[in-house]
Amino acid sequence: MSASRRSGTTDEIGPDEPERDGPEGSDGSDLLAALLDGMDAALCAFDADGVVTHWNREAERILGWSAAEAVGRHGFAGWAVRSADAEEVEGRLLAAMHAPGRQVHEFALLTKDGGRVLVRTQSAAVRGPDGKPAGLYCAFSEVHTQIDLERSIALSEALFEEASWGVVLVDADLRPAVVNAHAARALGVGRTSVLGRPLGDLLAQGVEELESALTHVLAEGAPPAPAEIWVSVRTPDGEQRRCWRCGFVRLASPLAEEPVPLGVGWLFHDVTDAKQSEQEASLLRFRTNQLHRAVRAAAECEDPREAAAVHLDFALAGFADHALIDRVSGGAVADGAETGSLRLVRVAATPSGAPGPSLLTGQAGLPVRYGEGHPALQCVERAGSVRASVGTVSVEKAREWAVSRQWPSDAVHALCAVLRSRGRTLGVVTFLRGAGRSQFERGDAVYAEDVAVRIGSALDLAEVLGRE
Repeated sequence: MSASRRSGTTDEIGPDEPERDGPEGSDGSDLLAALLDGMDAALCAFDADGVVTHWNREAERILGWSAAEAVGRHGFAGWAVRSADAEEVEGRLLAAMHAPGRQVHEFALLTKDGGRVLVRTQSAAVRGPDGKPAGLYCAFSEVHTQIDLERSIALSEALFEEASWGVVLVDADLRPAVVNAHAARALGVGRTSVLGRPLGDLLAQGVEELESALTHVLAEGAPPAPAEIWVSVRTPDGEQRRCWRCGFVRLASPLAEEPVPLGVGWLFHDVTDAKQSEQEASLLRFRTNQLHRAVRAAAECEDPREAAAVHLDFALAGFADHALIDRVSGGAVADGAETGSLRLVRVAATPSGAPGPSLLTGQAGLPVRYGEGHPALQCVERAGSVRASVGTVSVEKAREWAVSRQWPSDAVHALCAVLRSRGRTLGVVTFLRGAGRSQFERGDAVYAEDVAVRIGSALDLAEVLGRE
């Protein structure tokens, strides 16, 4: 029997069969050697007598023994395993020839320079044409490498199955390739229906910012810190405004010689409630500070009417675009009095041109031409706040709506708060917002009522002092 060794392989050739070229001859042996040497795992093989017949480059890298030094040796005794452990290791390896399936073991092998490496092996029998064991192969790798791989796989599976935050694998075309259950719920769709769809089909707002972040990660790598992105999610119940705290990692293939981007790992957590609470707390602090500053500034005003205008100016900052103070003609309205012939007189208003302090009107006492059902009149009649909004109409219709109510033409949202003092209704303060702001909400009405209390007290003081 003649044998040829090429890159750690031995081919047996029968006595009546000469060596020959072709797929089953030298070329087949070269192909087998190339496949074995290209494996990421170390691999060796034994014949039925326990003699090493194959030894690839990864095995050489881990233990330091070359194929020429390994092939032909009987077992690992005396070179790759300590003598004291040789019998046990050999017995456990050769037992795989008579056991079904693969057998997994951990051994301490010796390197060529005398060191020890803990490896995890997978061994299985190689059957001959008659079905009897003709040898076995043994694939092994360093235990820490195997554990790292298993941890990576376990982490990936846990993230896409059990994570309590959204995990999305986005491909290089910025389309979701894999999503976990949490992300699917956040996006309002099923885990399979979201795959391959453009992000614009899932989000109504925030798409540009999110895609910009993903593109940056593909080109430059992960950002140094999480990013908070506001989005509007399209759901069967309509659009939902959400704030997601997002983290990004670039994914590259470990098999390529140069890093090839596979996509982006996008992790996000919904922080909408926390952000809204933070914004509300910040807004409350600002408004409280404004009220405090207004009280201190108004205390320095000799004329109570000027103090009322000061309160109006401080309240306007960050709250509204225009404001008006209207006083009940003839003084005040007592609780339970008839309001059928109620008329309001303008006391102060913000300037319609360049920004500046509110302007006090003269003493002419001409009533404002408010029509029946005007929000300011309703506010006085109810002795409570009234909100009004133009709704979704054209620019021309919105301008007509504001002008017909004697408001600046750019007003689209209004909030009227009643002015009260000593059990009487003195008038109404009206705050107006343009199209660039959202409509007034209940929290805004509470703030307007706080301002109205101070303005009402100042106007009542002006009446007592005979300034009106």
